[in-house]
Amino acid sequence: MTGGLTWTGQLGEPTRLLLLRHGETELSAQRRYSGRSDPPLTEHGRAQAADAARHLAGHPAIAAVVSSPLRRARQTAEPIAAELGVPLTVHDGLIETDFGAWDGLTFAEAAARDPELHTRWLTDPTITPPGGESFDAVARRVAAAGDELVAAHRAAAVLLVSHVTPIKLLLRDALDSGPAFLHRLHLDLASLSVVDRYPDGGVSVRMVNAPTS
Repeated sequence: MTGGLTWTGQLGEPTRLLLLRHGETELSAQRRYSGRSDPPLTEHGRAQAADAARHLAGHPAIAAVVSSPLRRARQTAEPIAAELGVPLTVHDGLIETDFGAWDGLTFAEAAARDPELHTRWLTDPTITPPGGESFDAVARRVAAAGDELVAAHRAAAVLLVSHVTPIKLLLRDALDSGPAFLHRLHLDLASLSVVDRYPDGGVSVRMVNAPTS
């Protein structure tokens, strides 16, 4: 990263957030909602984590690795932190959405269980799944986590290992986009996105959904 004036007029040395989605689990392989349930990585997911570690080994500027507390994220983060030789910490703000009663269901199964609510949920971020958490609530805690991590790692690069919804929300806010962004952006398992946040408040999205294997 280079300091000074950028071509967009942003000033200072940015904090670079590298946003890595966790590797494959049985629920993600079956395309099921996976929120606070805590499945481990599959064998393929562990291979994805190893590939990500090798990929990120060429990024010596990473000062720290921060993971969601859920097992699938920690199992993805651990080999990366070991490869880089940097600290691994856990931040609860990076945890996945609580899908409540829809956790473990496919899209079709959740829609059949609660057809009206599920339809509203897809377009209104204030709607909460039964016993779960709204996207607006997730956005607030993820934004707070992002601000905290930027403040703790000024002018450095930090790897955040998280889940599809928190990463999408960080990208949505960086791009100043609306609610539809969540359902129009696809993020692959073990994919990498990069956001630079500048001390003057400027933001640059440098990469989205890049493969790590």
